Amino acid sequence: MDRKELVAFAKELFSAAGISGHEQPARDVVRPRWEALVDEIEVSRLGSLHALRHGRGPTPRPRVMLAAHVDVIGLMVKQVVGSFLRVSEIGVMDSRVLPGQPVVVHGRRDLPGVIAHPPIPLLAPDRPAKSAPRLEEMFVDTGLSATEVGRLARVGDAVSFSQPPIELGDSRLSGRGLDDRVGILAITICLNELQHLAQVWEVAAVATVNEEITYGGAHTSAFSLRPELAVAVDATHASGLPGLPEFKVFPMGGGPTIGMGSDIHPGLVRTFEAAAKAAEIPYALEVMPANSGTDARAMQATREGVPTMVLGIPVRYMHSPVEVVDLADVERTGRLLAAVIASLDDDFIQRLVWE
Repeated sequence: MDRKELVAFAKELFSAAGISGHEQPARDVVRPRWEALVDEIEVSRLGSLHALRHGRGPTPRPRVMLAAHVDVIGLMVKQVVGSFLRVSEIGVMDSRVLPGQPVVVHGRRDLPGVIAHPPIPLLAPDRPAKSAPRLEEMFVDTGLSATEVGRLARVGDAVSFSQPPIELGDSRLSGRGLDDRVGILAITICLNELQHLAQVWEVAAVATVNEEITYGGAHTSAFSLRPELAVAVDATHASGLPGLPEFKVFPMGGGPTIGMGSDIHPGLVRTFEAAAKAAEIPYALEVMPANSGTDARAMQATREGVPTMVLGIPVRYMHSPVEVVDLADVERTGRLLAAVIASLDDDFIQRLVWE
């Protein structure tokens, strides 16, 4: 996949709706891309996309599961108030970034709208003028009458951010939903790379659902696919703005992060580091001493346990409508995945030790 094709796919994917519990629009963008690169494809009962690429080893072949969540954060209508909609968050969200954002209400038809916050002079006199805006003070304004809103919007309707992605500089994209659709892009690059490599293992590429809320897609897909190994490919915090704690952020353009922590098998840390060095792919080690906050938490603890790795792609302004990624990091992550998969042989699991 060349850079031009990657940018086009990224823009289409970032533009698709698909908040947690309502992932079909994004899944429908991913499916034709993966279908051309694998031998089997299906949708799980919970809604995750499973794409299986056969290996060349003797059957039964061991399987590695590559997971990136296709769901994104968003909002849900919780009350219709005349011609306005009160909303509640789906996933962890910073309410400071919401006022003025364009959105789409997925009602009986898609309704464009904006998130409105009352001007400071019109707020209650006892409210501190410089305090952060609160979600309970905001409404979605669709510009429609109360009658039209009552007919077209209902409590429980999903609400997605709607600004289009934009290119920044030579290799960066900004938009909504990069967490974790950058992981979907990296897995797609991996599947493209594997077209030219001889792989022994089966590869199960999975676009998981519900990661932002329950890890439900990763739990159920790992249970049904029974992988011997699993890799969660997710976004991590990128450096850039002055004053950020250096130990919590990673440079954009510096390659993926290789996780270390309770959700991650230390033998796989060594495997991924060796592959990155051999392929001259820059990387950083990311310490995740507790919950990694990724699908790895679910996959590792499925059935009798699955040795698991977390690869992070640095993204700025996480969980906002203007996340930023360097596509070079996406490409390097995909290449690293392919290099590791190509190195897996029949005896890998027997050699994999925790120490």
